[in-house]
Amino acid sequence: MKVAIVGASGAVGQEFLRVLEERNFPLNELVLFGSTRSAGSKYKFRGKEIEVKLLQHNDDFKDIDIAFTSAGAGTSKEFAEDITRYGAVMIDNSSAFRMDKDVPLVVPECNATDALERPRGIIANPNCTTIMMVTALQPIENLSHIKRIHVASYQAASGAGAAAMAELEQQYREVLEGKPVTVKKFAYQLAYNVIPQIDVFQDNGYTKEEMKMFNETQKIMHSDVQCSAMCVRVPALRSHSEAIWLETERPLTVEEVREAIAHGEGVQLMDDPSTQTYPMPLFLAGKDDVYVGRIRKDLANENGMTLWLVGDQIKKGAALNAVQIAEYLIKVGNVK
Repeated sequence: MKVAIVGASGAVGQEFLRVLEERNFPLNELVLFGSTRSAGSKYKFRGKEIEVKLLQHNDDFKDIDIAFTSAGAGTSKEFAEDITRYGAVMIDNSSAFRMDKDVPLVVPECNATDALERPRGIIANPNCTTIMMVTALQPIENLSHIKRIHVASYQAASGAGAAAMAELEQQYREVLEGKPVTVKKFAYQLAYNVIPQIDVFQDNGYTKEEMKMFNETQKIMHSDVQCSAMCVRVPALRSHSEAIWLETERPLTVEEVREAIAHGEGVQLMDDPSTQTYPMPLFLAGKDDVYVGRIRKDLANENGMTLWLVGDQIKKGAALNAVQIAEYLIKVGNVK
């Protein structure tokens, strides 16, 4: 098994290295690719140093079995043909192909078998907020079809990359030291603030991030579910949170939902109001699963339930989800 990571120097690329090593992924050779800026950099994997190769239009992917790509939508579109030409499975973490009809959009806990039909050799990794939400909602969907979702996300700086995390830390120092505050990665200062915009606004007043949650959820869950989102950037460093209100076809009890979450795949129940036990990003960075708490009936809807979730969006929301897709393909013998 020969595996490639495209965009190895970025936050998600670095997470790929950690996840592949943590999970003892069955590979014999790992090849790293990057831009002119990162080519030549060296990273350790399983005790050996690997040098990042320059991503070029050539035959470098001829012997690659699986390529994890996380270098932005433009790069994915430009190099998709080079990557897949000789049969490599391209598992893409960008937004480039997510809504293409001939590209499966996969969260293994929800729709793993979709990955088997990939006419272009590409499998898309969904948006991080969508991944975490559908992972938590699938056990509930198994109880009763979810008709509507209202969700407010509380997204950490890490969702905008390693440089954004560094900027948030820098902003806190600058504020405390009375210095001018550096603002480059976000529209406004994030330290001591929240910003009710993630990605660009669309004609309907929603942001691109919010529309991703609407469209991607339907595609992953093979459902007519309607999802209305408000995505907010908060001054947490890593791990996203979401407050969710959902409506099912039949009324569910809190006990039913807790039981479903407790036995769900890729989710952990963390819900005990008597001891103030609920998920928080401060304590869940680096964890594999999506953690769910504050499960209760929606007082405004007799078929409604509301809950709170937290997940590491660099891990489950990006690298881990992609690696789990690859693990599934290997398990069922569906790699070239």
